[in-house]
Amino acid sequence: MRAIVIERPGDEQVLQLGEVPPPLPGPHDLLINVSHAGVNRADLMQRQGFYPPQPGASPLLGLECAGTVAAMGAQVTGWRVGDRAMALLAGGGYAAQAVVDQGSAMHVPPTLSDAEAAGIPEVFLTAFVNLFMLAGVQAGETVLVHGGGSGVGTASIQLLREAAARSLVTAGSAAKCEHCLHFGADVAINYRDGSFVPKVKAATNDRGADVILDSIGAAYLAQNLEALAHSGRLVLIGLMKGAKTEIDLTAVLRRHLKIFGSTLRARPVAEKAAIVTAFLERFGPALEAGRLRPPIHAVIPLAQAAEAHRMMQASEHFGKIILKV
Repeated sequence: MRAIVIERPGDEQVLQLGEVPPPLPGPHDLLINVSHAGVNRADLMQRQGFYPPQPGASPLLGLECAGTVAAMGAQVTGWRVGDRAMALLAGGGYAAQAVVDQGSAMHVPPTLSDAEAAGIPEVFLTAFVNLFMLAGVQAGETVLVHGGGSGVGTASIQLLREAAARSLVTAGSAAKCEHCLHFGADVAINYRDGSFVPKVKAATNDRGADVILDSIGAAYLAQNLEALAHSGRLVLIGLMKGAKTEIDLTAVLRRHLKIFGSTLRARPVAEKAAIVTAFLERFGPALEAGRLRPPIHAVIPLAQAAEAHRMMQASEHFGKIILKV
């Protein structure tokens, strides 16, 4: 089958269209004919050799896809051949077919195109598990999301709106801040204009944010702690700007702050299935009604995956970059 293959780690030019054996579904798996696949920053890290797949997972890139069910294992229930599916993958999305445990797949509602569906699983489930299952965001709380124009950022804005919580976001240009506001963020902060802390304090009557969702890491840690309200929660989901730093822990103790670290890809299939179930119970009606949908920046042919990675690396996008398989 057609797939993007990598002979050695490197820049985006190592992504080449090739042929690989098709995957075989196990007893609990769906085999999906992939129509579209989402591009995520984790794909860029894996391409560079920094984020290898878990043992037993597909070595191919791609953490989310959409398409139709081609076959299924003997113990699968609730699915039929031909059903539209969108899936959270441990790998393998940049290919004509992908295999996924049935618990990590969701039926695609009629309100979504395949391109939109391919941009749902990774980012919406990441936002959901970290904001609601880990940080326990409640209605009326204020949440700061770094990278408001990213896939996870735009998913967070929508979920927080549905949950009646207030969203503050950071972005890297005035244009992206404007996009975030038009998309539904309550406050957008240009991080290139200096520290975001005073702007968070000004937007919260000097109280600070109840929750911060951060993919930046070390470079933002001290500012994040300063920007949190008393008993605030910081959830770290990425290390784009460093993994090591030094901080004064006094504020953590004195202000009862909580720091979580979280990834999605390495979780066991049973845990992922529980996350999918909880997400659909909480936000399934909004998904069915079409109120949850990723903004699509570009749909790019699979053979041009290198251009998709270049675009994401340059942070030119707002929302999702999708590969058409």
